[in-house]
Amino acid sequence: MITVKDLNDIRGKNVYVRVDFNVPQKNGVIRDTNRIVAALPTIRELVKKGGRLILMSHLGKIKWKEPDPEKIEAMKKANDMAPVAKALQEPLPEAKVHFCPVTRGEALKEAVSSLKDGEVLLVQNTRYEKGEEKNDPALSAEWAALADCYVMDAFGSAHRAHASTVGVPSILKEQGKPVALGYLMIKEVEHLGKCVEPTAEDRPYVAVLGGFKVSDKIKVIDSLLRKCDKILIGGAMAYTFKKALGEEVGCSPVEDDQLDYARRCYEEANGRLLLPVDSIITDKFEDDGSGRTILTKEGGIPEGFEGVDIGPKTAELYKSELMKARLVFWNGPMGVFEQKDFQAGTIAICEAVRALKGKAFTVCGGGDSASAAKEFGYKDDFSHVSTGGGASLEMIEKDGHLPGVDVLR
Repeated sequence: MITVKDLNDIRGKNVYVRVDFNVPQKNGVIRDTNRIVAALPTIRELVKKGGRLILMSHLGKIKWKEPDPEKIEAMKKANDMAPVAKALQEPLPEAKVHFCPVTRGEALKEAVSSLKDGEVLLVQNTRYEKGEEKNDPALSAEWAALADCYVMDAFGSAHRAHASTVGVPSILKEQGKPVALGYLMIKEVEHLGKCVEPTAEDRPYVAVLGGFKVSDKIKVIDSLLRKCDKILIGGAMAYTFKKALGEEVGCSPVEDDQLDYARRCYEEANGRLLLPVDSIITDKFEDDGSGRTILTKEGGIPEGFEGVDIGPKTAELYKSELMKARLVFWNGPMGVFEQKDFQAGTIAICEAVRALKGKAFTVCGGGDSASAAKEFGYKDDFSHVSTGGGASLEMIEKDGHLPGVDVLR
């Protein structure tokens, strides 16, 4: 695949760069600029080479099935990219950052044609266009007509076959124009690739999976069982497995339609899939924490209680398995880490990763896991923290294939 390093003859040319600026914001105030910062190496490289950059990204969601036009407009207003343009200009003093408030038409064409070498144009939210998520051919063609080459640097969107991630590069590739990976994508593909195709030197390979639903991760579990030496299960999904094996789980969340799969999966894993041996349980969850009972329970969970974290024995068991590992992939917290009483299990995983520093290659698969690692101060202890939770899981599930990557091959 061509990378941004290979794009040398771009002075005076329009470079379409798909970035991931889906940043958390409220009332025009951006609360976390990490995704903007992550895109800077690619942007700076292209600016230095004299490219005229057209940056496109989605932001939030626009529910086009909503029948009320006023609500659609309210969603657009809440996900306006204008504040992102201002946030990008601050760490990029070497380049003038312009903003185009529309996603297509003459105003966009004029904004692009007005660009000078080394300047940047951030275009309005791609999801302002209904055809973005449908990979509409007409929309893809209109955007592709603006560009001389394409750079994909939005890993968090690489699992979506949208106009901006697949439609545009497909057209440009057919026209013989270069399509390339940005620096962020290079890192993601390289590091997650280790988890997709582990070598003998990567053994033992241990995966840690948490989160809420088994159904969200069936294909990932199946894929990891073909790749890993051990899979450690935590989070609410553990209770679907436990119920499938005949344990009482109280009022813990369970997917009854996944019990057969969970039972079969556990049996076929033949000892390679580990479940919690004890749990932190509570009789009150949806409150401010006052007046609730919190217990550590081995085995079954009594009625009126639900599991909210792995217990201390499980934490030690999982840490001991992780300490043997040469390669680790983690996606999904072990408990309701947003509440202080239920953070210990997730922190235990982070502590094990810290102890592995320099001894194993450790990957945090984005999403809530990355949020937890950052919140608890362990982010820098991982060899790689992915910028895309859904994309990292799909890359594992599909053996390294993602729509937004395959189109560049």
